[in-house]
Amino acid sequence: MSARGLPLLLAAVLLAACAGSGAPQDGTLYARLGGAAGIEAIVDRFLFHLADNERSLPLFRNTDIERFREKFIEHLCELSDGPCEYSGDSMAATHRGMAITRAQFNSIVETLQRALTDSDTPIGARNALLERLAVLYPEVAEQ
Repeated sequence: MSARGLPLLLAAVLLAACAGSGAPQDGTLYARLGGAAGIEAIVDRFLFHLADNERSLPLFRNTDIERFREKFIEHLCELSDGPCEYSGDSMAATHRGMAITRAQFNSIVETLQRALTDSDTPIGARNALLERLAVLYPEVAEQ
């Protein structure tokens, strides 16, 4: 191979590696969270840690966890500018009558932060996601 062909080969290898990573390569929060696989990993780690969270676990006592997982993935995907459309109930309707306290809400946020850390989500993406979720507080905890 000639010396001129080497840069082209290296460029092709780098492009193939990027294309094969499975995560979107755009600048959206969805991409920064790792795309569909990243969001699924975050939700799965969240559910894993939730099982040990005695402060907020009672809120999920009558929850269909499979449906919750599916809708939480959809919600995070849509919220992060991904290619999903959330098909669940509104946050207000979902949480109406639950009387979620500030302490329980904060506990759930801490559980999500733990899941984000365990999923190796970059800190900027973690903060951006939490910022987008924070505005939902009135719909979740004041019902």
